[in-house]
Formats: sequence, structure tokens, C-alpha cells
Amino acid sequence: MPVEYRDYYEILGVPRAASEEEIRKAFRTLARQYHPDVAKNKAAAEEKFKEINEAYEVLSDPEKRKKYDALGAGWKQGAEFRPPPGWEGVRGGRWTGDTGAAGQEFEFHFGGTGFSDFFEQLFGSTARAQAGRRRGGGPADFAEAELAERGRDLEGDILVTLEEASRGSIRSVSVRHESRTETYQVKVPAGVTEGQRLRVAGRGGAGVGGGQAGDLYLRVRLARHPDFTVEEHDLVHELELAPWEAVLGTSVPVPTLDGSVNIKIPPGTHNAQKLRVRGRGLPQRDGGSGDLIVVIRIEVPAQVAARERKLWEQLARESSFKPRG
Repeated sequence: MPVEYRDYYEILGVPRAASEEEIRKAFRTLARQYHPDVAKNKAAAEEKFKEINEAYEVLSDPEKRKKYDALGAGWKQGAEFRPPPGWEGVRGGRWTGDTGAAGQEFEFHFGGTGFSDFFEQLFGSTARAQAGRRRGGGPADFAEAELAERGRDLEGDILVTLEEASRGSIRSVSVRHESRTETYQVKVPAGVTEGQRLRVAGRGGAGVGGGQAGDLYLRVRLARHPDFTVEEHDLVHELELAPWEAVLGTSVPVPTLDGSVNIKIPPGTHNAQKLRVRGRGLPQRDGGSGDLIVVIRIEVPAQVAARERKLWEQLARESSFKPRG
């Protein structure tokens, strides 16, 4: 089934030769602009945010980017796309197996997961076959055994924002088979983690001859956030400080998923130092919460005015600090 090609470089507004840092900066700028929690038109912003996340998911991963670039730059936005035959990046979209008729094929596509059909076809998960048990044990039961077979399991990815992981949500997910589309309400519980699988019982392939239906599994992929990275249940935020703020100490606001909080920067804070804000991370299954880890990045001005330069020179003359022992 052809799908619409997506130009991930165009989505992020970067050239194809962009560096990792350029891609990261472009993502952070766009993600802040279109984050559903801050945009006025939340529905439109949510779709744009998912699109930006998908582009960054591919271009920030060296292996995915390499496979994507292997398609070549000749594809145009909006063109119908089929992966080249034998292209090793193809993962999802088709399952082939024996469900009573040898070599039977099924095509399926997921909707409402946060990923486009293009991404699903190239980088998504695959359906899995799980045969049912035969009800007989001998040759006389062969025909009956063929009729009583468990349906296949389906597995896909679901993009979950950190806000959803923090508070939980209900998502509408559709599975489009060749002949029909079925939509299910999927509960995303608070505290889900990267790679966790959500099981929707009985929503996979239909059983044969009265056999039990398979299950639908959705693997959680946490959406990238402009302000945080995730380490298990902890959120990590990089905080830029001016040199004098690190030396003298200060109080500054830092973002959390529930609004900003002020934290104290102790005098003499050094670069890469980590400050911990207890209980401001993602929820845990035992009822607790992870922490917010603030990583200090001391920034220096690239250029200074003449008067500022004189002050830095005065500080250099009078300071007793010896960074090299």
C-alpha cells in the first residue's frame, strides 16, 4: 500500500547535511512553539508536534537517519511512496503466515498512535504470529485442529507525551486491515515507561474456526520534549547559568511538567554539576515519583562590549582563583 512520503529535513527546516546539534536546536525551537500545552489552537498544534517528534525520532538516531537517507533525496513531499524492494529499513505493515490457508497475507496500518503511515512502514513494529493449540492429538483430529486456531497478535508503536506519562490518558487507536477499520479506546496509565507494552486483549487478528482472537500490543515510545530528557522515572533538564550566577549563587525558575519551580543555586556551582529536585519526575507504579535532575551548563558570552572587557580584565588581575593548580 503506497503512503505519503515525508521529508523530515523539511519538517524541521534544516538542510540534509545538518549536524546533530543543528537538528537538536531546530527540534527544540519548533517543539516549544507547537507544544499542545502552550499553543492556542491545541488540535492543530498537537498534530504538528507529533510530526516534529517523528522527524526528530528519525534524524536524531544515526542508524535511522542512515536508512532514511538511503532512500535518496529524489522523493518529493506528498508523493506516493513504496520502499525499494529489499530495503532493510522496512519493518511493519505486512504479516504473512498460515491461518488455515498457506501463505495468506494481511496488510494493516495503525491510526491514532502518533506516527504516520510512512514511519510505520519504514520503522514501525511488525505483527507477530502466535499459533493456537490444537484441540486433538491424532490424525483423526487434524481437520478440527485446523479450524480451531488462535488469531495472530498485532504489535505497533504508540507515541506518548511526557504529560500523558505523568497523568495518564485515554487514546483512540484504529487498526486498518485490508477490508475494515476498527477503533479501540486504549488506556495509557500514568507512569508508563519507554518500551513498555500496552496489551489490548482480544483486539488482534480473529481466530479461525471459533479460536480465540489474538491481542493488540502497543509499545510505548515517549515523545521527545524540548525541556527534558528521560532516565527511567527521572526527568533531566539542562540549566544554563552565567559565570557570575555560578560563582555567587542565585535563585532561578526551572520547568516541570506541572509548572515552574524556583531552585537555589549554591555559590561555587560548577559546570555539569547535578542538582536534584525530589518528586518532580514521572510517577512510579508504587505510588512514588522520580526526581527532576538539573544539570548545570555554564555559558560564557561569545562577544563583550569594551566596558565589559575591562571588567573581565580587572577580575583576571585581582582574582586569586587558579584553575590549573
